[in-house]
Amino acid sequence: MSFPSVFGRQARAFFAGGLPLRTLALLLVLSWPAAAQQGPALGLRDVIELALNQSAVARQAVVNRETSYWQYRAYQSGYRPQLALQGTLPNYNRVITPVVQPDGTTDFRAVRINNANVGVTLTQAIGPTGAQLYVSSAVQRFDDFNRSARLYNNQPVGIGLTQPIGRFNSLRWARKIEPLRYEESGRQYVEERETIAQRSTELYFDVLLQQVNADVAGQNVRANEEMRRLGQERFRLGRLSQSDLLLLELNLLNSRRAFGQARIDADNAALSLRAYTGQPTGAPRLTVPAAAPALAVAADLALAQARQNRRETLAFRRRLLQAESDVAQARGSTGFQATLQASLGYVNSAQNFWTTYNNPQNQQQVSLAFAMPLVDWGRQKSVVKTAELSRQQVQQTVAQEQVTFEQTVVLQATQLGSLQEQLSLSAQADSLAQRRYDIAQATYKVGRISLTDLNIALAEKDQAKRAYIAALRACWVAHYRLRALTLYDFELQQPLVASGEGAKW
Repeated sequence: MSFPSVFGRQARAFFAGGLPLRTLALLLVLSWPAAAQQGPALGLRDVIELALNQSAVARQAVVNRETSYWQYRAYQSGYRPQLALQGTLPNYNRVITPVVQPDGTTDFRAVRINNANVGVTLTQAIGPTGAQLYVSSAVQRFDDFNRSARLYNNQPVGIGLTQPIGRFNSLRWARKIEPLRYEESGRQYVEERETIAQRSTELYFDVLLQQVNADVAGQNVRANEEMRRLGQERFRLGRLSQSDLLLLELNLLNSRRAFGQARIDADNAALSLRAYTGQPTGAPRLTVPAAAPALAVAADLALAQARQNRRETLAFRRRLLQAESDVAQARGSTGFQATLQASLGYVNSAQNFWTTYNNPQNQQQVSLAFAMPLVDWGRQKSVVKTAELSRQQVQQTVAQEQVTFEQTVVLQATQLGSLQEQLSLSAQADSLAQRRYDIAQATYKVGRISLTDLNIALAEKDQAKRAYIAALRACWVAHYRLRALTLYDFELQQPLVASGEGAKW
């Protein structure tokens, strides 16, 4: 039994109310010609899984996520205590150096010394004020080998504070911006996976359409060969003109040429799909998937999920905060600036190391270094004003991008129902065109219609088949595009960002 007759019979059952649209699509796969079943068959979800597991873009998404993670770890470490060991050991010198004498003259002396030091410092950043608090312990040893003398200078403990005044506090702004950036990167990873699914779907249907074209072209070749055989018999009997016979020959040649071009186009489309998904060499056959889930998604629901899940919501906030940070940095780089340093501790010197711990002397240090421009010819005002205008520009750009993004989400949600309706109509048109061609072919064999009418039915049949695949493609692409725009699975009614890995396909 031929493919047209099988599919036509199932289509008649569909219009009689016995088969749903998804079953009709599955029957289309099962009724495909035997030549189309060669090699392993892959479905749409199989191809998407391949792309998510082994494609270059998927690996790049993983690298981007890990990079963001370590950047966030680096940010967090800046607010935690830092313990460091520093020193110079050894610090040996054997030189002849000029030495100023008490009478003002200079004498050159041979010097052979070692001046080594080692210390441990514990520092802690104070985010709200931008200060640095530290606790340190250090010891210095001086050896004069010419005089056989040794001296230790020991600071068992010291506490200090460095407090900027009027300067830009990068720690405070980082605490506001970096958590948003990290959360944004997590959502971006899920978005990239959804984008991979969408692009894989597009390439999948590009290949499928070309394979369908090749299958249809092969069917047309076989049908035209049969028509030519019948035409030659009728010509010998004098029931067909030579002009119609030549037209049959021309139809056969055109169908063979179309079949060859369709196979080339199918190979090119398959190459693009393999390159994107990282699929091994080979062109497995693709099955025609069932229709995308028929979902009625309200525009306000899609918009609410997009605002809650998409990284744009965080990105807009981060960019506004970054603009505020730039203004604060501009103000902190001009005008009055000062640095307050204060420290206290204990210190002692002795020829024996352990003796330095006996009766250590306390020491204190307080200093305030400041700088304030008196005449800058408007430089401070210009720098701050430039940053404020940049902030205003960012605010306007963010507002416009937010409106555009929300309109895109609403439009995609509203178009989903229309695309599903177009798919249903395309499936019906495909069935009708197939039945009409079957009838036209049988009628032409008994000589009741002209060859022109048969060619018209053939062209309409091919066009309806391609239109059905195109409508199926549009529905699946819209399905994954809405998922990417909202990061929400409306079929399972759960957000995709919950697991951080995206939903299963």
